[in-house]
Amino acid sequence: MDHTTRELRLATALVEAADTLTEGFRAADHLQRVADHCVELLAARAVGFMLVDGGRTVSLAGSSRQEAVALDLLTAQQDGGPCVESCGSGKQVRPVSIRAAHADARWPDFTQRALGYDIAETFAVPLRRGGTLLGALNVFVPTGSAGACENGASELPVTQALADATAVGLQNHRTYTQYRTLTDQLQEALSSRIRIEQAKGMLAERWHIGADEAFAALRQYARRRRLPLKQVAQAVIERVADDDELQREASRPPSGRSS
Repeated sequence: MDHTTRELRLATALVEAADTLTEGFRAADHLQRVADHCVELLAARAVGFMLVDGGRTVSLAGSSRQEAVALDLLTAQQDGGPCVESCGSGKQVRPVSIRAAHADARWPDFTQRALGYDIAETFAVPLRRGGTLLGALNVFVPTGSAGACENGASELPVTQALADATAVGLQNHRTYTQYRTLTDQLQEALSSRIRIEQAKGMLAERWHIGADEAFAALRQYARRRRLPLKQVAQAVIERVADDDELQREASRPPSGRSS
């Protein structure tokens, strides 16, 4: 890959990694696309993401190229590995020779598995946004690779940039989802209040009583029947509520239960 082509591909990858404010967004699909960019840019055999929450692994994702290899190598790190180490420390794990690490009994289960896949080198960088650690990105470099990763340390800035852009995208989508949920809740609360006010006005006009008395009847009716007040209000608006029963509530003493 020539220099200009690589720069353009990197720019595309960074934009895509941060672009998460779309309908139908799925984190697993998004991470796989970013991992695919990483495989091409870093001449890796496979790339995997590990997401954590409160120190607990919550999700794994691998590049579509050699996805099974990526997921297996991430799973093999239950007792230690570069991705787990990066998640735990929030720091980079610089390029490590798999054979050397295996000889030193560093991450024995992981390195044994990696040797079986003919992986020569690995490194990992954290996914972080401000003070929030979201996980880590793990790169697996094959034996005899002639790509950029044969000098893996020089690729750490590019890998970290991709991880940072991914973290921005994931955090932005999380915030976006929280605001969407809050907006929906506020809209539902407003709609419920409008329906209750409308039903209260209809009963007050129909019965020639005050609005407060009409509201008391609605509330008593809902309480005695263990129904949501907004459901009773909707029934009044649609004229399917039992008007006689509702009107009797207006003359009954309060049930004494809190609203």
